[in-house]
Amino acid sequence: MNLPEDATVVLVHGAWADGSSWMNVILPLEKQGLRVIAAPIPLTSLSDDAEALRRVIARTQGPVILAGHAYAGAVIATANDDRVKALVYIAALAPDEGETVAQVFYRDEPHPQAPKLAPDTDGLIWMPEDGFRNAFAHLASADQVALSKAVQRPIAVTCIQEPAPAPAWRSKPSWFLIAEQDRMINPKTQHFMAERMKATTRALEVDHAPLVTAPESVVAIILEAAASVLV
Repeated sequence: MNLPEDATVVLVHGAWADGSSWMNVILPLEKQGLRVIAAPIPLTSLSDDAEALRRVIARTQGPVILAGHAYAGAVIATANDDRVKALVYIAALAPDEGETVAQVFYRDEPHPQAPKLAPDTDGLIWMPEDGFRNAFAHLASADQVALSKAVQRPIAVTCIQEPAPAPAWRSKPSWFLIAEQDRMINPKTQHFMAERMKATTRALEVDHAPLVTAPESVVAIILEAAASVLV
C-alpha cells in the first residue's frame, strides 16, 4: 500500500491487559509502512483514559487510525481530533452518548463460562484466576494464557460507570471485528453495536482476544481501514 509516511496507528489495550497484548500486531503493521504506538491508559476512569489517549495522539503527526480492544472501544470513541481518520473495534464495546460501558457489556446474556466480576475494596475489578483460560482468551496456548495472567492490570469500577460522551463513530468511518466465539462480550451485543455504528463489519470465529490468538485477522482489518481512509 502507498501510505502517507507520517500515518500512525494507535493501539489501545482493554481491561486486564497492557500494551504488550498488541505485541503480535505491532511489527506486521510497521512492516506495511505504518508507525505504531501501543497507548498506555491508566484504567482509572473513562475520562482519565480519554485524556491519556489524547496525550498520545498529540505526540503524533499526520493521519491517525485508532484501534481499541474490548473496553478500549469506549476510549477510542472519545477522540474527535480531526487527524483521527478511522476507528477500528476489536471485539470492543461501543457505548452511545450517555450510556455506560456496563450497560452495553451486560446488554445480553453472559456466556456460561464468563467470569464473575466484582470490584474489590479499592474499587478495582480483577480477572479471576481461571478467567483468562475460560473466557478472556480461551483459544490461546497455555503460554499465552500464562503471560496474560502475569501482566494483567485491574480496571476501576468507575471506568464502566461513567456515561460516555458523544462518540466519534458518529462522524468517522469505523470497522468492527466481531468475535463470534467471544465469552466476555456476547457476540449478539457486538452485532448490535456494529450495526448501530454502521461500521464495516468482519465477523470471525475467534475468541475475545484475537490480538493474541488470531493477530493476522486483527492486522488485516486495521490494514483494510488504512487502505480505505489513507490511500
